[in-house]
Amino acid sequence: MSPTLHLHVEVVGREPGPDVPTFVLLHGFGGSLFSWRTWVPELSRRGHVVLVDLKGFGKADRPEDDAYGPEDQAALVSEMIYERGLEHVTLVGHSLGGGVALITAITIRQREPGRIERLVVVAGAAYRQRLPPFTVAARWPGLSGAVVRVLTTRRIVRWVLRSIVYDRSTVTPEQVGGYSDPIDSPNARRALWRAARSIVPPELENWCARYPELDVPALLLWGDHDRVIPLWVGQRLQADLPRGHLHVLEACGHLPAEECPQRSVRVLLDFLDHTDVTEPRCPPSR
Repeated sequence: MSPTLHLHVEVVGREPGPDVPTFVLLHGFGGSLFSWRTWVPELSRRGHVVLVDLKGFGKADRPEDDAYGPEDQAALVSEMIYERGLEHVTLVGHSLGGGVALITAITIRQREPGRIERLVVVAGAAYRQRLPPFTVAARWPGLSGAVVRVLTTRRIVRWVLRSIVYDRSTVTPEQVGGYSDPIDSPNARRALWRAARSIVPPELENWCARYPELDVPALLLWGDHDRVIPLWVGQRLQADLPRGHLHVLEACGHLPAEECPQRSVRVLLDFLDHTDVTEPRCPPSR
């Protein structure tokens, strides 16, 4: 893969083949491929799993530039899919990664309609909305740096995780470490600042107007107590996607794959088992 892609990619599961589905997993803001640890065992038994650390996150590169927005990330993911020759792709994105997945799907399907077969958006960013406090704070490097010096990265991450889940008691030390370790350096925090500053795509309304072009089976998975990407986003996205299906998990916040691992993966597997990717395309509808 070209080193200029700036992504970190890990592959597990079955070898690619004509009858093997490919799952490309995109994490949210401040996350990494660690976020998908509860879903990977099931998906790896079914297909070829491509876990992506987006530019600036996890083990990915953190170059000194300003190309950290969702459109920039989608361009990198699209190029990675082409470079690896991935076919029969199910794009899976959480939070920021959900927005990246939507833009990636639109971009690729304009060029090669058959390459993306399914879309899974988990509490995904899709429309203009109020930014959550931790994203706003990350936009101010001086403030966030001072807070880190006083409170430590682990304590801040623990507070953020406890503020976005439904049941605060479910946040574990392993989870705190999995999110805090990759961002516990000045370089990583600068990358967070760049990503936060660019988190709203300048062409957001144009991308939103193109959601009806995504005539693939789409699972929209939301927690009913999501305080980061509220449920109305999933409801509106279901109306805009011709083959979108919204499933709401009760007593769940912003991290369905981690808060409700058994319930969420059952919904995912049921979606995979009962969607016909050969079904004729539906015309965009409003």
